[in-house]
Amino acid sequence: MPGIVDCHVHVNEPGRTSWEGFWTATRAAAAGGVTTIVDMPLNSIPPTTTLRNFEEKLKEATGKCFVDVAFWGGVVPGNQLELRPMIQAGVAGFKCFLIHSGVDEFPHVAEFDLHTAMEQLQGTGSVLLFHAEMDVHPTTEKIGGDPSHYSTFLQSQPDIMETEAIRTVTELCLQYRVRCHIVHLSSAKALKLIQKARQAGAPLTVETTHHYLSLCAENIPLGATQFKCCPPIRGSANQEQLWSALKTGQIDMVVSDHSPCTPDLKKLESGDFTQAWGGISSLQFGLPLFWSSASKRDFQLADVVRLMSQNPAYLSSLGHLKGSLAPGFDADLVIWDPETGFQIQEEGIHHRNKLTPYLGFTLQGVVRATIVRGQLVYKDGNFCSEPLGKHLLISQKTNQAQL
Repeated sequence: MPGIVDCHVHVNEPGRTSWEGFWTATRAAAAGGVTTIVDMPLNSIPPTTTLRNFEEKLKEATGKCFVDVAFWGGVVPGNQLELRPMIQAGVAGFKCFLIHSGVDEFPHVAEFDLHTAMEQLQGTGSVLLFHAEMDVHPTTEKIGGDPSHYSTFLQSQPDIMETEAIRTVTELCLQYRVRCHIVHLSSAKALKLIQKARQAGAPLTVETTHHYLSLCAENIPLGATQFKCCPPIRGSANQEQLWSALKTGQIDMVVSDHSPCTPDLKKLESGDFTQAWGGISSLQFGLPLFWSSASKRDFQLADVVRLMSQNPAYLSSLGHLKGSLAPGFDADLVIWDPETGFQIQEEGIHHRNKLTPYLGFTLQGVVRATIVRGQLVYKDGNFCSEPLGKHLLISQKTNQAQL
């Protein structure tokens, strides 16, 4: 099958290599049949918000990548004049937050910042990715309840935070006709807004993640903070609506949003969901996670390719090179056995930090080998002796062809 393209990965290098790093992230990717990742502009220090910071990240990543890597830049208040130089240097597009990002060095944007960024992006063919949550309830309103109960955390992150943010995104997208993309959609309640905007001609795409499709709020144990992420894992009825939206094409792709941290930041001793870092590690397990549930819902292998290879490649302006088995494309392949089951055990995890909510899960679909540009990088637990991945710098011409 075409190799998986995971366009939502937090590698966190430079600066937070105790959380992850290019060496471990890309080995985990290779072990999971992922042949291309697109690195997020945070939580590295510095974040990828200036041309100089982007150059620093490229330098850090050199010689450490077992699969191919493209890069998102970031939109933060006041960096609008950095956007075009970063496009010229080869970023795939930009990400912004409409709410606190979790790290102070990547501040969230206000409406004014979005207008100035959109003006810079008009005509470039680039894309703006949105972490679509907004603070809508007054901060004075304190949610009570035991912080070790997942329901307490879920109550503090209602669907309206997503729907209101997505309303803002759809309005901007229609106003400027700049490509926009909603990352990690968790609430099915926002799907109507997205559909309406698309019908009105908005160049808008949307992804969801493995954790929203595989995990549900009702089954999260007391104090199990490895399940915390933002936006949150919601209930099973919501999950079924996400699956339906994938089936009908309302959701375009499925990604990992691999967002690891060191175990101490998960506050497992106290089990306090309100204090724990929000992020789930799953880069290595996306293909079997998706297939284990999707195959029970009549999805075919062609759907896996569309949702996990082709569409993420198009989003990242790599649709001419990645995500398809066709002449002229890179020979990126995953060879896997969809019929065989396996159990996720700590010793088989290649992420730097092994903490994941999927520990102990039995999944269907074993990755046997991963090939990047015709070269074998992974086979049955063994990696090639040195990293063969390369940096994928996007030319502006390719960006404009996406329009």
